[in-house]
Amino acid sequence: MGNWLFENNSDNSARYILGEKGSNPLVCVGINPSTAEPDNLDRTLTNVRTFSQIHGYDGWLMLNVYPQRATYPKDLHDELDKELHAANLEQIAAYLSKYKSVDIWAAWGTIINKRKYLASALKDIAEKLEDINARWVRIGKVSKYGHPHHPLYLSHKSPVESFDIEGYLKGV
Repeated sequence: MGNWLFENNSDNSARYILGEKGSNPLVCVGINPSTAEPDNLDRTLTNVRTFSQIHGYDGWLMLNVYPQRATYPKDLHDELDKELHAANLEQIAAYLSKYKSVDIWAAWGTIINKRKYLASALKDIAEKLEDINARWVRIGKVSKYGHPHHPLYLSHKSPVESFDIEGYLKGV
């Protein structure tokens, strides 16, 4: 690992993609990016990297439901920025279309409830990914309310299991 992938906007207020290249990457979908960058990973992305290695992937990629950089989810925009969301969808589709198949790790936790627009943004991402051979997975059990857990709150011994994204989206 070590060949960085990094896509952000011109003023670095949004990050679309961060990861390390591989022919079989684990693609993690969180809620929003914080301050992590190549060679300067935060605890969440250190865990994503570790899970990818433990489970036999040769790379990893972090995507987010909403690309606004905000260390704390309470600092996310109150309303969806449509241009930012459209750019996120475009980046995700462009990058993932390169793969014949890919595992998409649902890892947003209960943070999806912080803003009303987040569930809708996730639905848009899931629709974009319908055209590729994406297998939605989770690591660890889902929360009491059915949300897949955030990477910080999982044991490294947790297995990769199938995640029913269609069923989940009907409930959010």
